[in-house]
Amino acid sequence: MKTIVKITDLSKTYESGQQALKNINLDIYDGEILALLGPNGAGKTTLISIICGIVSASSGSVTVAGHDIISGYRITREMIGLVPQELTLGAFDTVWNTVNFSRGLFGKKPDAVFIEKLLKDLSLYDKKDDELRELSGGMRRRVLIAKALSHEPRILFLDEPTAGVDVELRKDMWKLVRGLNESGVTIILTTHYIAEAEEIADRVGIINDGELLLVDQKQALMRDLGKKHLVLEMKQVVESLPESLSEYNLDISADGKQLTYTYQTHGNRTGITALLQSLHEAGLALKDLKTSQTSLEEIFVKLVRRDR
Repeated sequence: MKTIVKITDLSKTYESGQQALKNINLDIYDGEILALLGPNGAGKTTLISIICGIVSASSGSVTVAGHDIISGYRITREMIGLVPQELTLGAFDTVWNTVNFSRGLFGKKPDAVFIEKLLKDLSLYDKKDDELRELSGGMRRRVLIAKALSHEPRILFLDEPTAGVDVELRKDMWKLVRGLNESGVTIILTTHYIAEAEEIADRVGIINDGELLLVDQKQALMRDLGKKHLVLEMKQVVESLPESLSEYNLDISADGKQLTYTYQTHGNRTGITALLQSLHEAGLALKDLKTSQTSLEEIFVKLVRRDR
């Protein structure tokens, strides 16, 4: 795939001595949705801020579509839209004027039809003549998104875009993200809502303590690190397991009514057939069984704990 953002040996140390980023290497592909996951203080916002030209790196380099973000700042910044975490907006201008002004800052010609569609997509059109100070927090968040999209960027960074917003905006947000991505916009988002990343992202990157632990296709990540659990509901209470079942490392529930068997999803053989036969031979009768798979959230927690 074609790389649109290339990050090479990127590090950032603040004057306080805090090392926010440690030798980050990452290729972001044209047209993908990349989710960056990590706890507070992991370095996600610092990474985005450097790419967008807001924060200076201590070392390393970043290019956008082949242009260095320092020597080619004007070109790269025009290609990028940013929705920041903080609700940084004025108070007395209207929604329409604010979004129009943002478009003009990037040298784009006025386009009332485009702005109207953008505001309607974000359920903002009926507020277009309202002053920003009159808006709720959720509506102000929508205005930030509209500002970021006003100049029709090729790359959109969303830094915790749905933190603290209502369910309706969250649904609107992801609908808009999918539509933008289908039109060719590359999306990079940071989020604490891991279920959303699991639903919407093509690839997932996990950052902790300034280090990029891994980046992989979402499905490959869940396949390689995920496990499946076979939960066996028994007809009788199982107080202890016979020696013949020791190789399966079964977990017995507190009430003795369930056995749980864990296996790798990518293994050539799951061992389930042999397990069921061994249970029958041991005289243990099944009442029911079900399977579940490790979620992206469980994988995330496991990787972050391993890194400590």
